[in-house]
Amino acid sequence: MTEATMMKPQAGPEVKVNGQPVPIDLRNEHLVIDKQWLQIDSNTIQIECMAGNESLNRNNDYLYALFVPDRARTVFPCFDQPDLKAVFILSLSVPAGWAVMANASIKDSTTGGDRTTYHFRPSDKLPTYLFSFTAGKYTAAAKSGMEFLYRETDTAKIRLSVDSIFRIHKNAIAFLENWTGIRFPFQKCGFVGIPAFQFGGMEHPGEVQYNAPALFLDNGATKEQLIARSALIAHETAHMWFGDMVTMQWFNDVWMKEVFANFMADKITEKLMGSETFRIKFLLDHTPAAFGVDRTPGANPIRQPLNNLKDAGAMYGNIIYHKAPIMMRQLELLMGKAAFRKGVQEYLRTYRYGNARWDDLIAILGKYTSADLHAWNEVWVHRAGRPVFDYVYKNGRLIITQSPESGFPAIWPQQFKVVVFYPGSSKIIPINMKGNATAISLSAPPEAVLFNADGMGYGLFPAIVGERIYQLPHPLQRSAAYINAYENMLANRGVKAGELLDFFIDGLEKETNELNLRVICGYTANVYWNFSSAAERASKNSALEEALRQAMVAQTSSNNKKILFKTYQDVYESSHAARFIYDVWQSQQSPNGIRLTEDDYTALAVTIALKTDTANTVLQQQLTRVSNPDRRARLQFLVPALSADSTVRDTFFLSLTDINNRRKESWVAAALSFMNHPLRQKSFFKFLPASLNMLEDIQRTGDIFFPQNWLNAIFYNYQAKQAWQIVDDFLHAHPGYNPLLKGRILQATDNLYRAEQRHRNDG
Repeated sequence: MTEATMMKPQAGPEVKVNGQPVPIDLRNEHLVIDKQWLQIDSNTIQIECMAGNESLNRNNDYLYALFVPDRARTVFPCFDQPDLKAVFILSLSVPAGWAVMANASIKDSTTGGDRTTYHFRPSDKLPTYLFSFTAGKYTAAAKSGMEFLYRETDTAKIRLSVDSIFRIHKNAIAFLENWTGIRFPFQKCGFVGIPAFQFGGMEHPGEVQYNAPALFLDNGATKEQLIARSALIAHETAHMWFGDMVTMQWFNDVWMKEVFANFMADKITEKLMGSETFRIKFLLDHTPAAFGVDRTPGANPIRQPLNNLKDAGAMYGNIIYHKAPIMMRQLELLMGKAAFRKGVQEYLRTYRYGNARWDDLIAILGKYTSADLHAWNEVWVHRAGRPVFDYVYKNGRLIITQSPESGFPAIWPQQFKVVVFYPGSSKIIPINMKGNATAISLSAPPEAVLFNADGMGYGLFPAIVGERIYQLPHPLQRSAAYINAYENMLANRGVKAGELLDFFIDGLEKETNELNLRVICGYTANVYWNFSSAAERASKNSALEEALRQAMVAQTSSNNKKILFKTYQDVYESSHAARFIYDVWQSQQSPNGIRLTEDDYTALAVTIALKTDTANTVLQQQLTRVSNPDRRARLQFLVPALSADSTVRDTFFLSLTDINNRRKESWVAAALSFMNHPLRQKSFFKFLPASLNMLEDIQRTGDIFFPQNWLNAIFYNYQAKQAWQIVDDFLHAHPGYNPLLKGRILQATDNLYRAEQRHRNDG
């Protein structure tokens, strides 16, 4: 039985076993009770203790418990591992007027004075990392048997979002019940929108926690934002079956729950958005993110060893969230959709409300296919890295080869399509790579070959850069071409940064698909800031600003105009552009055809503060415009990080050595990204060694994504040799460094290494 009281924790642990005070020893962050006090004379051991505070995420007006992966032990004594499930009975004593939500439904409540005590029914059987609750000044809503708590105050966002949030949950549940053949597996469906939540969402049964800004959208929302909200809700809902009902046995298989959640969310998105949009979204969501890790020296396989639970948080990352769904889609192709579905359904029935390993799933799937899944599994799941594809036309045949980008020889069996171009015509050809080479008969040598035209493949494919790409009739083919071009630039395979930047600038007006326009705008800003020297930026800036202005006029879609405006806001450096951006912010008059929201004007204020010396005036004025207290608190937190005074920024960074100043992890990451913007890097440079030295403490005290977010926020925009030297010196000075954290450093600094190498080679 667990009882938590919503009050400030008292100093010093007090532990009782079966009602008797016992001596305790806090050893290695674990509570050790001498076994003489655990004389079991009944079926119950009752332990009373003051709740710990580390993972209760306290704020003035609300709190929430977040225990993944092994933080429940910081709050109450427990065996904190996923293969031990239990029923939890919870009581919460909270200030009167606060709303509460937990895994189970409320049994009853009593109010005395200024406090209310809620008693909950017994939960379903859960591992400790899924036990959770929240309490605070929330608005409550209920519909179709579901309950929702939120703190949003913008009436337009509430009106346009709440019903949609319920509907998306309902549709996701219906799809999953039908696909799995299993009814919703828990006693209730409840969810809460939390400001500045550490993740996109967390799948506690009965109390799913979401990052509120991802849920609440207004009439300025883009198609991308709407699809992302649906995908997020589908992901967390899929976890009810994959991860919550059937749970991994140990955290080395944590990726299983994430790959199925993403894989099923993609299926739901496909049904809601249509196959064309889905295929583009799948490619753009998963492939660049997976490549961002898999191309680096710090790449990790999908399934990683885990020797100590304290490192479980470091298992999470873009490989399990983005490479694994690509792998799973290739597995479904290999087996066939019907056979794959039957195998997964048997797996769910077999391990319902229990625990399972990846090998258990492979054993069941193997009954539904003649393919050698163990050999297939070895390279896709247990190996890091990606294949590199090449081709040659010889003796009437197009010969396609693959080889590993690094490491020992391996073959990634996979299927994808290529487009073969001839003068005035083209032909789509399916490719089934079962070995290191395959050959296709062609009547004549092709002018060019577009690889991965259906978005199904995985690897570094040859690139095409030029006008031909913008003439492709299928948006998915253009998506693949953009990714191939960018990846070949990074790999120094025949595509130069300046050439690529010109190619993308040319497409700002020509690419009309919203999802594709967003990706080339993202690549444009990335190449501009991270792979162009200051002199190169100066030579390109005028043309880039002008191209963006013209594209904003030429594009007819309001969402496309807004994407271009956001990119203009990111890359502008001229005084003329600065005046234009300031006038838009000051007057709060959107450019023609663009709808800007309060959040957009706050982003403009931040940009103005970052690029001018008027930080204090602009930000203070914007603070008066922000009505929501949570959003105002976030902006107030960012103010010193955006100060024009470098000493104020220095003081802010030094304050982050105190864990209490790092509690709002997403706010910290945003602040650090501003302080390490190319226009501000010189003043932060001296803190790069300290930021690396703090990483182990960040990992020990922060939530699962914070170490990677910390590193990305600091190092993403650097390209100087001296910055890479600091990283290299740190790694050489710590030969026994935690390999999981070392991998994160190498992942976060890979662009820095490549940019430094490019400048060295060009010089």
